[in-house]
Amino acid sequence: MSIITLSNSIIIAQIKTLGAELCSLKDNTKRDYIWEGNPAFWGKHSPVLFPIVGTLKNNVFYHNDTEYTLSRHGFARDMEFQLVEKTDNSATFSLQSNSETLKNYPFKFELQIQYILIGTTLELTYRVINKDNTDIPFSIGAHPAFALPSNFEEYSLVFEEVEPLEYTLLENDLVSKQTEKIKTNSNTVPLTYELFERDALIFKTLKSNSLTIVEKENPILKVRFEDFPNLGIWTKVGAPFICIEPWFGYSDTTENTGNLFEKEGIIVLKTDTTFQAKFSIEIL
Repeated sequence: MSIITLSNSIIIAQIKTLGAELCSLKDNTKRDYIWEGNPAFWGKHSPVLFPIVGTLKNNVFYHNDTEYTLSRHGFARDMEFQLVEKTDNSATFSLQSNSETLKNYPFKFELQIQYILIGTTLELTYRVINKDNTDIPFSIGAHPAFALPSNFEEYSLVFEEVEPLEYTLLENDLVSKQTEKIKTNSNTVPLTYELFERDALIFKTLKSNSLTIVEKENPILKVRFEDFPNLGIWTKVGAPFICIEPWFGYSDTTENTGNLFEKEGIIVLKTDTTFQAKFSIEIL
């Protein structure tokens, strides 16, 4: 594993070749907006979730009468990517299917992750290329954790739109039929650990295309995710970070059949075609 550094005159980003994982994003004040990855709380920074988001029922799926095992959030985050293109302010990483991935996910693909610095913004683009002779099913998502060095309850999230903030609850890591609404009369949600006592908040149908993190009434960071239909928000109770997670798809439902092609939220990509989606992180 190595660490690739990107910079312009305003911000610096660092990305690990392991998982093509963003591990640092600093401005000229040297403040790092990405969680340090302290394993006492959570040992990741910003993993990519592929070829699934969340958890499969019993961690398995079936294809052509064969059972396959995929662990939570898939394998991409734990694999070494190849750096295929690099400039001062951009880098593109690639992961290709191989004999190891085919044991757990029997489809041929290439996953590219591109990082570009534009002013005070880091733009991330995901590309999935179907290299198989059949359709391939997948989910993909981001999991960036943003460091909150002050008291957790001194932060709030501001949604782009004023809307009913209805989220779906997890049940034993699977998506349940139970939903709840965040109690607010505006688009601002003060952060409390109580919100996350039952794990992540899963939003399936937000109108908002961005979220802003506010620290002591000062906006510090904006995440834009207009390409992504689903969003997760998560922290561990007691941890000094918040994850804002743009997703295509989410965990299996409790009624899931084990057929990836029938999975709620799944993308089915035709042969010789490319899927692309991007999101961005802006330091304010």
